[in-house]
Amino acid sequence: MSDPVTIVARRVVKPGAEATYEDWLTRLTDAATALPGYLGAEFHRPTATGAPYISVFRFDTLDHLAAFEQSDLRARFLAEIAPHVEGDAVWDRLTGLEVWFEAPRATPLPKPNAFRMALILVAVVFLLVLALNIALSPLIGGWPLAPRLLITVILQVFLMTYVIMPRVTKALGAWIYTTS
Repeated sequence: MSDPVTIVARRVVKPGAEATYEDWLTRLTDAATALPGYLGAEFHRPTATGAPYISVFRFDTLDHLAAFEQSDLRARFLAEIAPHVEGDAVWDRLTGLEVWFEAPRATPLPKPNAFRMALILVAVVFLLVLALNIALSPLIGGWPLAPRLLITVILQVFLMTYVIMPRVTKALGAWIYTTS
């Protein structure tokens, strides 16, 4: 199973070049939609003067991200924006559990609401444990408890990390990060 990957870029834009940079981001995002494995992007404006723009790109596999990183498209876009930014971007890659709820560090997003995260996790864990037990019972119901539990936990962690939580977080993101 290949892991989805999120790459976060932090880039300081030269004063007065903000509109040029935001137009560049829009064009880059539009061009990236044609790339294999591209899952989307989001951008966050600086929270203070001199703070970086945060760009978050998502790809379905590390191989597709690597292809993007080596592409002529990326090279052309980076060369185009170079005169408008202060040096190179700082890049971080995130995969799996670390992107369930936590926003990339230094983004202007607030921390997720702890109570809402707990509600979501209780609901997801309960429903997934129930579904897995119903589905696996005919296959491994006669096994000893420890191996049965191990198989269930392995399936649950992989399903939550790569299938369920990315979709739940995307669908409920506005509610999770709402402070009121």
